[in-house]
Amino acid sequence: MTIKFLGHSCFEIETEKGKILIDPFLVASPDYDPNGVTDIFVTHGHGDHLGSAIEISKKTGAKITAIFELANYCSKKGANANGVGLGSWMQYPWGRVIAVPAYHSSSTPDGNYAGCPCGFVFAIRGKSIYHAGDTCLNQEMKTIRELYSPEIAILPVGGYYTMDIEQAVNAAEWIGASYVIPMHYNTFDAISVDITNFERQIRNNGKVPVIMEVGRKID
Repeated sequence: MTIKFLGHSCFEIETEKGKILIDPFLVASPDYDPNGVTDIFVTHGHGDHLGSAIEISKKTGAKITAIFELANYCSKKGANANGVGLGSWMQYPWGRVIAVPAYHSSSTPDGNYAGCPCGFVFAIRGKSIYHAGDTCLNQEMKTIRELYSPEIAILPVGGYYTMDIEQAVNAAEWIGASYVIPMHYNTFDAISVDITNFERQIRNNGKVPVIMEVGRKID
């Protein structure tokens, strides 16, 4: 299994049995080739997360998994979409996924309600990976630790719309993951941060910060 950073909050997870895209806003990876993508997960409807999900689904046949209202929007636009709710495991050839709460807002590009925002916990080949989506620090993260024990946490750190660095460092403690990947920072002026500050604080807490440049892939 490999995890590749494609910019902002977008990640590709490739396994022997499938290729997964999360929040495919690809402005930092405009030449990304979506061929082979089998599944797309979208945490909420904002344009910097829905991104190119509909276009990729229509091109490749990849199924979009999203909260019910957002999935319905994608279906009406011609995508292959699977509408889900929070709190139940979903089975895939490569593993399983559960949608978990995120505290944010969610609307479609035309301004309509897109259901509740969420994060996803992926269980793949014995590894647990938590992609938080856009969220503030919240008590649900302690439940995620208790129930799902993620080894890798992918957390927003840019502030303004989501957690900032200080809150994300607290979140990493609550979640209990050993490896912490920051996302949702330095894409726009409003979310500009000094990521070395995050790296230092995470390391001081005995965890491993994984700062990924666009295009970097880790095993």
